[in-house]
Amino acid sequence: MLRAGIVGLPNVGKSTLFNAVTRNRKAEAANYPFCTIDPNVGMVTVPDARLEILRAIAGTHVVIPAAIEFVDIAGLVKGASQGEGLGNKFLTHIREVDAIVQVVRCFEDEDVLHVAGSVDPVRDIEVINTELMLADLETVKKKRERVAREAKRGDKAALAEDAVLAKIETSLDAGKPALTVDLTKEEKAISATFFLLSDKPTIFACNVKDTDLATADANPFVLKVREYVGTHLSCEAVVVSAQIESDLIDLSPDEAMEFLKDLGVDESGMGPLIRATYHLLGLQTYFTAGEKEVRAWTIHIGDTAPKAAGVIHSDFERGFIKAETVAYKDLVDCGSIATAREKGRYRMEGKAYVVANGDVMLFKFNV
Repeated sequence: MLRAGIVGLPNVGKSTLFNAVTRNRKAEAANYPFCTIDPNVGMVTVPDARLEILRAIAGTHVVIPAAIEFVDIAGLVKGASQGEGLGNKFLTHIREVDAIVQVVRCFEDEDVLHVAGSVDPVRDIEVINTELMLADLETVKKKRERVAREAKRGDKAALAEDAVLAKIETSLDAGKPALTVDLTKEEKAISATFFLLSDKPTIFACNVKDTDLATADANPFVLKVREYVGTHLSCEAVVVSAQIESDLIDLSPDEAMEFLKDLGVDESGMGPLIRATYHLLGLQTYFTAGEKEVRAWTIHIGDTAPKAAGVIHSDFERGFIKAETVAYKDLVDCGSIATAREKGRYRMEGKAYVVANGDVMLFKFNV
């Protein structure tokens, strides 16, 4: 299962957000640096309104949503790439995740300490990205030294690898993370083998006070973050209130809706954050639906039907014959599986079919 790591400076709300996103209080959240040392890991279900609609169509009471894994990683400080704070552990834990959710403090509160003594989200982003880039620069230089001999001999693979490393090194030297380097599809495949920290897909979570959630789009800190990450990193920023999310953990769905309504919002920031992280990981969902259950299955965008079948069981992929498929919208428009079949909305797809987001599928296989 793919993992998203929650990172940020100390005291920006990482552990509080982790507890909220995983719907428990597993991670210690305290008003001092490094209250998280070893990473906390939790499974997170992906909110998807389509599941309830499919449940009603299928006439079942069992719904199983898609899930991803979130990791709460220790706070980073300036100098982490040189071992400051918990730098070495922090960087190791980031290397083990597939994407990064960088939590950025976007609120003033004199009762909550800030390691730099003031609130400046862009500065905080630059501190973390600088440490990631410094660690990557060391990695890139070591790799170039290792491939230099083979490259001098004319080894094609080594020459291709060194060319990509050279591009990335130039970017890092200029203060630009690896994810911003313009690479071809083939070069990106080579770059992926380097497992660079600043090359990981990243989304920014702007953590605001509970009283600011309804007006977050006008929050000057949020505006600065969105402008900066959009311009310099080509990344997305979403708004959350870790404190609100923490308060919602113990409430029933109806109580939670009433609580949010009183704050002037229709939805907390958690759903959009989870969905954005899901897509950041390059994932999408297809469904199986029947009287037994409705279930969301997680696949990579671009996966073919046999790959999708293999998520259920390896035998399904190995013995794949065909996939009986209907688009989610077509099934909803028809109102029932039987009607969808009668109207010819179900179609037979073969091994080359690339599964679309929301497809409802039934696999035929023989082992």
